Amino acid sequence: MKTRTAALTVALSLLALTGCTRSEPEPSLSRYYDQQLAFGGCAGYATTENDDKAFTSRADLSCARMEVPLDYQRPDGRTAQIALLKVPARGPKIGSLVLNPGGPGGAGMSLAVAAAKLWADNPITERFDLIGFDPRGVGASTPAVDCFGDADYDAGQVALPMASVPGRWTAEETRALMDRCAQRSGGLEVFSHLGTRDAARDMDVLRAAVGDDKLSYAGLSYGTRLGAVYAEMFPQHVRALVLDGAVDPLIGTVPRRIQQFTAFQRSFEKMAADCATRPGCALGTDPAKATETFLAITRPLIDRPVPAGNGRQLDFAAAVGGVGAGLYDASAWPAIQQGIAEIATGRGDILLGLGDAFSGRGADGRWPNMLEANYAINCLDEERRTPEQETELRRRILAVAPFVDPGTGADGARDGCEFWPVAPTLGYPHATGIENLPAPLIVSTTGDPATPHSGGISLAETLRGALLTVEGEQHTASLAANPCVDAAVADYLVDLKPPAPGARCTL
Repeated sequence: MKTRTAALTVALSLLALTGCTRSEPEPSLSRYYDQQLAFGGCAGYATTENDDKAFTSRADLSCARMEVPLDYQRPDGRTAQIALLKVPARGPKIGSLVLNPGGPGGAGMSLAVAAAKLWADNPITERFDLIGFDPRGVGASTPAVDCFGDADYDAGQVALPMASVPGRWTAEETRALMDRCAQRSGGLEVFSHLGTRDAARDMDVLRAAVGDDKLSYAGLSYGTRLGAVYAEMFPQHVRALVLDGAVDPLIGTVPRRIQQFTAFQRSFEKMAADCATRPGCALGTDPAKATETFLAITRPLIDRPVPAGNGRQLDFAAAVGGVGAGLYDASAWPAIQQGIAEIATGRGDILLGLGDAFSGRGADGRWPNMLEANYAINCLDEERRTPEQETELRRRILAVAPFVDPGTGADGARDGCEFWPVAPTLGYPHATGIENLPAPLIVSTTGDPATPHSGGISLAETLRGALLTVEGEQHTASLAANPCVDAAVADYLVDLKPPAPGARCTL
């Protein structure tokens, strides 16, 4: 599932923690804010097959690397390179629209290409350059988080300690994982500076480097957290924020995970009810028994995985992951249903394929580093938990989302970040009490399994923004090619006209 558990980070300065910033960058940071970006060809930027296709899909794309300090408190020290992709405006432009796809750990360069295609006839692409960026530690940015190789993923040997993942871990194993990832990713110093507050500072450098006095931004899922933290740290630099699929800034890690898994169980049951109306549904005709039936089908995969092509296998974790990936969008429900039925034939290709599509694995076997980056970034954002607290969280997750329960008990869970080199920096609640912030647009879907609708309501109230409620069973809606949503987002971004109170769209 896209949002992953983790906790720990590096202490930021009092300036960043309070959200108080100067209207001009500190002199020591001027060389970053004043840098001239050398946009050119995108050769050498692709890290996956999907990027290869996206970056060669049109002639007007250009790419660049932006330099930022690894540690903003040591601007003369080690630096990072943030990979950028630009799709130029089709007409007279207002400025740049910076995009983030979520995760954390999602690479944003290809999102600009996808958004340009979906908004081809929208005023947004006429009036804005679209800027997609891979946040620090992600994708083509360097240094990038690297814990595992492609062969590890294909062999099903990637399991990060978190309450929602089957398995039992020891302290030695979680320490070894952190050491392995840090060694492959550039060292503990890198792992101390991957959090959302670091990424928000990068985004302010990006704003200045593309020549904008004020930031226009659209963030999906985790991207709403990044946008909210940017608003907290740099309110005077905000022009417009579209925050779609909100992460609630008021509640901590544990209650948010419980809300999320409750929502995933709800979506599973909605999918099962749909299945029950179709001939030959593998989950049966009684939706009330669908979870029990699903577990009867998938739990044997723990000991006896089924082949899924190219020497790969579908085990219980991969089956649940494939179902979870499909639950992000109701249009994938038929594929989930077919994949569950396929297991009875001794194959797991469909559910494994759903997981691959969600993760970004290409047909050539290359995997993005989304899962590893998700782990590392969350280690700097989420609250740390003891083994006892993590075991209790697993027990609660299995209670509210029984379709993910392997039946092996709750014990043995550990916070995979327990040996992180620094403490968490995000803090809960955050982004509260911001003064003089232009009202953001919050887009929230009623049946969103990953970021429940309650989070959108909370974020809109916290930031005093406009709420656009979208009826549907889907995670995020602003890139769903829905005319109602597209018009509302365009009116807001182009003319700074928010939708009326109580505005609603339907997918």
